[in-house]
Amino acid sequence: MAKKRGYRKFLLLFLMIFIVYVGYKKVPEIIKVLYPYNYKQAIVGHSQKYELDPKLVAAVIKAESNFYVFAKSKKGALGLMQITPSTGEWIAKKLGYEKFDEEMLYNPETNIKFGCWYIDYLSKHYDYNFKYVFSAYNGGEGNVDKWIENGTINGDVSNVDDIPYPETKKYVKKITINYKIYKALYKETKKSLVQ
Repeated sequence: MAKKRGYRKFLLLFLMIFIVYVGYKKVPEIIKVLYPYNYKQAIVGHSQKYELDPKLVAAVIKAESNFYVFAKSKKGALGLMQITPSTGEWIAKKLGYEKFDEEMLYNPETNIKFGCWYIDYLSKHYDYNFKYVFSAYNGGEGNVDKWIENGTINGDVSNVDDIPYPETKKYVKKITINYKIYKALYKETKKSLVQ
């Protein structure tokens, strides 16, 4: 515990010196390097179609792939929003695609479209409960349905400690933090919305 506190103090001191050195006004621009908003046109376009906040979609992409188009997880999830081939095939059918090939998930436009559709689907299924939606995005809809049914988790979005999978608990926290950062960094004006 003492090591953690010492590390935090060092990090805080480093951050303060860094801010003084580069100037307070440049800090957001530097942080944008760590939290990019690549593929903005696709993110905004598909988010609007499903009435999602584009910054939430960017937060998911940041957590899932760090904006690396060719990301592949140990479980076989692919692309920006880390969609598994089986989920991708299911989404493709729902969206009326005649053919599906998992390589399609490496296409940013397709991956973002499928990811936005899936978030919208989960949002409707879980009555727009952030905690349930992103627990299901990470841990699977079947698992979340069981957790709700047997009372393992509740709908309190301010408390994720009842999520039984440590990876999913960490994921929901990460999405929450990323979303706050994206909202703070990318305050849109009408003029810059789709640039």
